[in-house]
Amino acid sequence: MTTIIDYGIGNLRSIEKAFETVGATVHRTDDPAAVAEAERLVLPGVGAFRACIDEIRRRDLEGPIHDAIGRGVPFLGVCVGMQLLFETGYEKGEHEGLGVLPGHVAHFRDTDADMPDELTVPHMGWNAIEPTRDHPLLDELGATPYVYFVHSYHPVADVPDDVLTTTSYGHTFPSVVQRDNVFGVQFHPEKSQAAGLGLLDNFAALPTTEEAGRTVST
Repeated sequence: MTTIIDYGIGNLRSIEKAFETVGATVHRTDDPAAVAEAERLVLPGVGAFRACIDEIRRRDLEGPIHDAIGRGVPFLGVCVGMQLLFETGYEKGEHEGLGVLPGHVAHFRDTDADMPDELTVPHMGWNAIEPTRDHPLLDELGATPYVYFVHSYHPVADVPDDVLTTTSYGHTFPSVVQRDNVFGVQFHPEKSQAAGLGLLDNFAALPTTEEAGRTVST
């Protein structure tokens, strides 16, 4: 079963429906015990980094998220949910993230002061993701699938091997990250038609805790 973490922020029904479309059994919960014991987890998110992480902490979900990841549970962060995996977010201040992956989250123009003015921010619309290596999460999506983005901030990964795909918009940024059982996508798979559904289907087929190998340190 795929458990979607419901902390009151995010397009929960849209991503729930997308998983149902590919045949996955889905459950939504804000119960810390259910999150800690889940066999597969999805962390959605829209809006501001601080609002999302504050609500996760207010609901006592941070510890259960780390517990699940430490058990080897396949974990997928979507959009801001991906950004929260990193150590620090710089959106209207400096905010501590979940710290699962080393790196930070910054605005497009803070990352690249020379970004052309004609490129509007937020980055909104269809763009390609370029794989850096093969991975089952990307199976049968094509060489450079197009997916749907809506974001003004993106991760800056400290460890190049954590970057599974990149996307170019003024400069190159990580659009999919992966370390062991932890995954994050900057785009919205639930809005990305065939490519997005294919990725969610691949995630739903990844080995669960009992079958997983090496897990990430949290």
